[in-house]
Amino acid sequence: MTAYVEPHEQLVVEVYVRNLAQSIAFYTRLGFTVIRAEPDFAELQWETSLLFLEEIDGLPDPPSPPACNVRIMVPDVDRYWTLCQELGLPVLRAIDDRYYGLRDFTVVSPDGIGLRFASLLANHP
Repeated sequence: MTAYVEPHEQLVVEVYVRNLAQSIAFYTRLGFTVIRAEPDFAELQWETSLLFLEEIDGLPDPPSPPACNVRIMVPDVDRYWTLCQELGLPVLRAIDDRYYGLRDFTVVSPDGIGLRFASLLANHP
């Protein structure tokens, strides 16, 4: 079966945000790149993956805990842990080695989306 679209375009998360400028600043500090920005919409990229942000007026406060998280694979998760600590981001799950073969942690975005940074554990099959 031939793919309908390129793999990086197939499952793209779009996050509804209360303040687009604040959200763009948040995600770019973490390493995302802005590839398109409009007054109420932005398209961000992490390597070949996309993340859409759309500003919606009147959004309620985000749920606590977050309803979901987005996993971001990185070669040095401890470096991202340090960065997130320096930025004072709310921690949902502290950094640790997990039984499923990742060293990871989860922080929460200004709009209540969990961001789970993870690295593969060297000693896990």
